[in-house]
Amino acid sequence: MNGPGRCPDCRKPVLWTRTLPGATTAGGKRLAVDPVPDAAGNTAVRRDGTTAWVSRRVTEQQPLMGYERLHKPHVATCPAQQPQLPLQATDTPGRPRQGALPEGVIRLDDRRRRRRP
Repeated sequence: MNGPGRCPDCRKPVLWTRTLPGATTAGGKRLAVDPVPDAAGNTAVRRDGTTAWVSRRVTEQQPLMGYERLHKPHVATCPAQQPQLPLQATDTPGRPRQGALPEGVIRLDDRRRRRRP
């Protein structure tokens, strides 16, 4: 599937693209981008000769071309992606710790510490 569609997680509209080969990727993978161009994005999107949507990462070596538009990858804006728990200071100096965990979830470090004699 290439072109307009919906995110399977949040059901918002996305534009499905095929990635182009780059320095670190072989290309040909599907990437969902937000359908509205965004100047804060990092993905160049255009139509190729077969009218399929293709995308690539914008770099200093390969800047944005006049026929491309900047978009944000949808994974960066998807509300269904779970946010990380905030880090909070602990009693132990130099050891940050995550905030409260959901009910029924324990920190293994805490459990191991309690088991030690």
